[in-house]
Amino acid sequence: MYTSKELRKKYLQFFEQNGHAVIASASLIPENDPSVLFTTAGMHPLIPYLMGQPHPKGTKLCDVQKCVRTGDIEEVGDSSHLTFFEMLGNWSLGDYFKEQSITWSWQFLTDKQWLGLDPNRIAVSVFQGDEDCQRDEESASVWQKCGVPKERIFYLPKKNNWWIAGTTGPCGPDTEIFWDTGKPCCGPDCSPACDCGKYLEIWNNVFMQFNKLPDGSYQPLSQKNVDTGMGLERVVATLNGCQSVYEIDLFQDAIKTIEDLSQKQYGQEEKTTKAMRIIADHTRTATFMLGDEIGVVPSNVDKGYVLRRLIRRAVRFARQIGIEPIKLVELCQNYIQLYKDVYPELQQNHDKVIDEFTKEVERFTKTLELGEKEFFKVISHLPTKKVPGGTAFKLYDTFGFPIEITQELATENGYEVDLEGFKQKFAQHQAVSHASNEHFKGGLADNSQATTELHTATHLLQAALRKVLGDEVKQKGSNITTERLRFDFSFHRPVTPDELKEVQALVQDAIDRDLTVDCQTMTVAEAKEQGAIGLFESKYGEQVKVYTIGDFSKEICGGPHAEHTGTMGKFIIQKEQSSSAGVRRIKAVLQK
Repeated sequence: MYTSKELRKKYLQFFEQNGHAVIASASLIPENDPSVLFTTAGMHPLIPYLMGQPHPKGTKLCDVQKCVRTGDIEEVGDSSHLTFFEMLGNWSLGDYFKEQSITWSWQFLTDKQWLGLDPNRIAVSVFQGDEDCQRDEESASVWQKCGVPKERIFYLPKKNNWWIAGTTGPCGPDTEIFWDTGKPCCGPDCSPACDCGKYLEIWNNVFMQFNKLPDGSYQPLSQKNVDTGMGLERVVATLNGCQSVYEIDLFQDAIKTIEDLSQKQYGQEEKTTKAMRIIADHTRTATFMLGDEIGVVPSNVDKGYVLRRLIRRAVRFARQIGIEPIKLVELCQNYIQLYKDVYPELQQNHDKVIDEFTKEVERFTKTLELGEKEFFKVISHLPTKKVPGGTAFKLYDTFGFPIEITQELATENGYEVDLEGFKQKFAQHQAVSHASNEHFKGGLADNSQATTELHTATHLLQAALRKVLGDEVKQKGSNITTERLRFDFSFHRPVTPDELKEVQALVQDAIDRDLTVDCQTMTVAEAKEQGAIGLFESKYGEQVKVYTIGDFSKEICGGPHAEHTGTMGKFIIQKEQSSSAGVRRIKAVLQK
């Protein structure tokens, strides 16, 4: 079997030989893009560089980035959808563009020295053009030079061949590469845009030429970039002729464990196979979320809500096939062992992963038993096959029963849920679920003065917190909009009002002194020697940027910064609260 380890190695080796610097995977929590909850693509950690900042390792980069996408969670369990996946990427930051990118992709895929895929089974799509950007004849022409015949080059609209991660930021037309699975065409108009299963996307080359602004307009970027993404699991499945991504090496131990726990066989019965796939996927994703260097814990909002939903779905499907839910922790152990050499943070956070997963399973097992019992009692008295919104909300509010589970149970039993009615009840109780892909508008991607100054203020805030509270304080995440900053940090208790006043005063003093913000590029060792702090060292590789703000702050960072502090105005802390176990959150603004 062609293994995932082999593909990772070959991919990085190919692009390193072609002048690319290898960079490490960043956290699953995006530092520079507040429009999404998780890192959904390799571009998130690189947004400042796509916008024009020089990267410490040059203009040609390659990586393997851990990613999470939950927009199509209901599709998980089919042959190709996953919530966690690894994305192989190569990057040009104002260096090469379409011709070189496409040529290298073709060489890596088809050359016998590399993957050696059959060129006759590769199809591609290119952007058909619209009022924002012209038809991509250049990419089509390069593909023809490589050997792809015209009939396997498909021109598709923005819906299919335009890439943006989130709602605003760097974007542009793309060319996507597909593997012909051998299934028959679904009709005369069959193309990679179909859902018939004939074409499986394996690589996407994005030609980033624009920055999409909050008003919907497109502004040309200062440099033309290439951002590519190749799904590791899908390509390994393709190389091995697998019918499903769940048949590759990364899932073998998990599926075997699920078979042993359930005393059922994978592949024998469709419903059981789907349940096994969902369990394998969701427990893997939960392991990576819990074990991330920044990390997430289950909660009712934001990232924690997504994690909670994944664990709880895994529990429900485990019960469906006769697995005692608490046994799912064995899968977390499997995944930590499997990935610890590639992602050492999983081993480092081993105890946290196991403890938090176990606690959530135990909590939900009790909730599920009560909620399911109540659900079946309720539907036995309904006059129609529709569960009223108020009833669904009562299940949520009284029994802690998630609406998604109510919907799934309803569907399985031939009912539907009045979702609009549920939402109205939900809104009336002033509870809003933040687990939406439309998270916050704006952010560092827009490079505005407001966000730049707020980002600089997070450096001052962290330095002030460390001066008042001690070195226990370490950044655990941040989120910037055009209106405010949000800063998460490790600390074991609430910060007192007097301590917050002192922190605010220290930040304000640094602003009033109009300190210069200086940037230097150096090695990680040199940065540490100079006393720089930074949670995100690993993703920058050997060379890092160190921002020094006068005598107040010295920090490894890749975001945009003000040139000096005097323009930033009045710093006001609005709120301090718990974010998760051992993590506090501060929200603050700058008033001019």
